[in-house]
Amino acid sequence: MSKRLGRGLDALIPSLSVQEDDKVIEVPLKQLRPNPYQPRKNFDEPSIQELAESIKQHGVIQPIIVRSVLKGYEIIAGERRYRASQLLGLDTIPAVVRPFTDDQAMEIALIENLQRENLNAIELAQAYQGLMDQLSLTQEELSVKVGKSRSHIANFLRLLQLPEEVKEYVSRGTLSMGHARAIAGIKDPQVVKQLAKSTIDQEWSVRQLEEAIQQMNRKNKDKKKIISKDPYIEQLEENLRETFRTTVKIKSSKNKGKIEISYFSKDDLERLLEMLQSFTSK
Repeated sequence: MSKRLGRGLDALIPSLSVQEDDKVIEVPLKQLRPNPYQPRKNFDEPSIQELAESIKQHGVIQPIIVRSVLKGYEIIAGERRYRASQLLGLDTIPAVVRPFTDDQAMEIALIENLQRENLNAIELAQAYQGLMDQLSLTQEELSVKVGKSRSHIANFLRLLQLPEEVKEYVSRGTLSMGHARAIAGIKDPQVVKQLAKSTIDQEWSVRQLEEAIQQMNRKNKDKKKIISKDPYIEQLEENLRETFRTTVKIKSSKNKGKIEISYFSKDDLERLLEMLQSFTSK
């Protein structure tokens, strides 16, 4: 078993092994249902077909692990064997019944997929979020539990904020994890969708996408600098500059603002103060 797994998950591993004294029973496939905490939503069909061919030749060599629930059994480990058996039209499958809690069932579903088949980035992000919600864990606590860095956890969780259609691109492999990470920090969902579409249509590398994002950010900054002032405010500034013979700026927002009058020496300051005092005394 990989050393990358945290101790909390390692402690559950023995429960997934079939022991010599275990009682193996034949469970009707119609009495089985998948683990609701299974993070994998998409199974590789050719892989299932290949497993089915093996089962057809040799049978189910390793029993699946289940727990007893209302109206049957719930699969804890071995959903691929279950699906392959369904494909073959088998009536039963060998199984070992174990008393797992909901929390354990959820953790084991993540373990099995982490160790046996790579989840796509969105499935893994959903699995991490599910563990945090179910077990009331912080990102730091989850990182210890699964033996991953906190930044690794955070990067995956950010993907869940992507628009649904972009998450679908990532799930299908149309967009890579690198592409998804690059656009995950953009707040405007419409911009995210457009960047994702451009990446797919133009077959951008991650580096090309990052350059496009940098160029977009530069253009946005330039637009903010070009925003013109109200002509009325500009005229007032011009009048005040002529009156005080110095630089004057009016900064306003909604119904409030301020006037900045610049001076360049002590004498200049005294001149301006005298002028202001003369206005207030009138």
